[in-house]
Amino acid sequence: MNLFEPDATRTAAPQPFGPIVVTSGIGQGPTTLAAFDTALLDAGVANYNLICLSSVIPPGSVIERRRWRTPPPEWGQRLYCVMSQVREDRPGRAVHAGIGWVRDDDGGHGLFVELHDDDRHRLERDLHATLETMQRNRGMALGAVHTEIASARCDGVPVCALVIAVYAARAW
Repeated sequence: MNLFEPDATRTAAPQPFGPIVVTSGIGQGPTTLAAFDTALLDAGVANYNLICLSSVIPPGSVIERRRWRTPPPEWGQRLYCVMSQVREDRPGRAVHAGIGWVRDDDGGHGLFVELHDDDRHRLERDLHATLETMQRNRGMALGAVHTEIASARCDGVPVCALVIAVYAARAW
């Protein structure tokens, strides 16, 4: 079997993937790592082992914006995700984490991009520009750009802003 040629036995029809949940969190704490953990708690994903993915949305996907809820039996499981997070411990500084995406309404396939910045407007512009370039490089147009941005300002205590797209949790 040639790994670089399509398998003729596979169907080309998109299989239902299910929802990908986009959620966000803001946290603060005595250290930047504690702030990150608090942001994970705020987003509802703190009790998983995070496995960060590249930015491809599988066919058959649906994107839902909502807080993720961790069922108790999933404690410690693998959580497949695309994540943008940024931490700040300098007083007076703001940080912004963002995820942008485009998705084909018919097939459900698409692209995510995750970025962060200290300027919200630049972050928004860069999310759009990156997704436009990714589509152009692939010779496709997947639809409108959607974004989710979380922002935090350090007022003397370290902070973290986090946006995460949750694909699925899996047991070990």
